[in-house]
Amino acid sequence: MRHLDEIGERITRLSSGSPRPRWIEDMVVSASGRVTEPMGTVNAPMMALTVQGAKRSVLGDRIFDYRAGQYLVATVELPLTSQISRATPAEPFIGFGLPLRPALIAQLLLEAATVPALPYEGPGLATSDADDRLLDAVLRLLRLLDEPRDVPVLAPGVRREIHWRLLNGPQGALIRQIGRADSRMSLVARAIEWIKAHYDEVIRIDEVAREVGMSVSSLNRHFRAVTAMSPLQFQKQIRLQKARLQLIAAPDDVAAVGHAVGYDSASQFSREYRRMFGAPPGRDAARLQTAAVVQE
Repeated sequence: MRHLDEIGERITRLSSGSPRPRWIEDMVVSASGRVTEPMGTVNAPMMALTVQGAKRSVLGDRIFDYRAGQYLVATVELPLTSQISRATPAEPFIGFGLPLRPALIAQLLLEAATVPALPYEGPGLATSDADDRLLDAVLRLLRLLDEPRDVPVLAPGVRREIHWRLLNGPQGALIRQIGRADSRMSLVARAIEWIKAHYDEVIRIDEVAREVGMSVSSLNRHFRAVTAMSPLQFQKQIRLQKARLQLIAAPDDVAAVGHAVGYDSASQFSREYRRMFGAPPGRDAARLQTAAVVQE
C-alpha cells in the first residue's frame, strides 16, 4: 500500500481538467470529486484499481464494492451498472484501469508451468486487495509516461508483469480461465459476443448453443454461473443499457429508441426500462442529462 500515494498523485496530474476517464497508452485513469449516478456499461476484460475513494459495480443481483487499495477484475464482457460511491472535492475518487489480454495470459501459462491449475466455478467478476508488488508494477507503468520514448520499449514488459502478478494473486484461478480457449469462461465469452452482435433480434437459446458448441443445458448453466443471469436476461440488459445511452441524446424519442434496440412494443419497453432503472425512459433520461451538466 506504500505506493498508493504516488499513484494517486500521478493520476491526478494526468486527469487534470478532464471530468471523464482518460485513455493513455492502453490504460485508463480517472479522478472525480463527486459521487456519480449508476450507469450501465458493458465492461471488456479489465483490471480496475481504486486508488482513493470507492466504487460499486452491480452484476445482476450481486454487488461488488472496492475501495482504496482494492481492485476489480472482469474476465468477460459483462453488462455492469457502476458508480463512484465515495468521493469529495477534498478527497476525490482516483482510479486506474488496464485491459486484460487473453493472448498474453495464455502465453504466461505456457511459459510458467508453476501457475497452479485451480478450479474456478464463480462469476466472471471479483474483487481483491492489491499487494505491494502489483502496486509497484502499476506505479512503474505510470512513471514511464514521464519519458514518452520509453513507453513503446518498456511498457509491454510492465504490462506483462501486471498480468503475471494478477495471475499469481488471489484471483489467479479466475484470470487463468481467460487464457484457456477450452475453459468455461472462454466458451461463455463466445456466447456473449454472439448475443451482443444480435442483441436487437429475437434469439433462440439453441441457436446460441450451436454457435459455441455447447448443449442448451450446459450453456444455460455455465452462462448463469459466469454472468449471474440467463442468456435472455443478458440480452435484455444489453438492450436496456444501449437504450439508456441513446435516450440521453434523444429523451423525447422513447418509442423510436425502444424500437431501435429490439422492442416491438413501446409499453413493454417502458415497463422493462422502469423496472431496471427505477423511472420511465423519458424521465430517467432527463435526470441523467441534468446530472451530466452538473458534472461538467
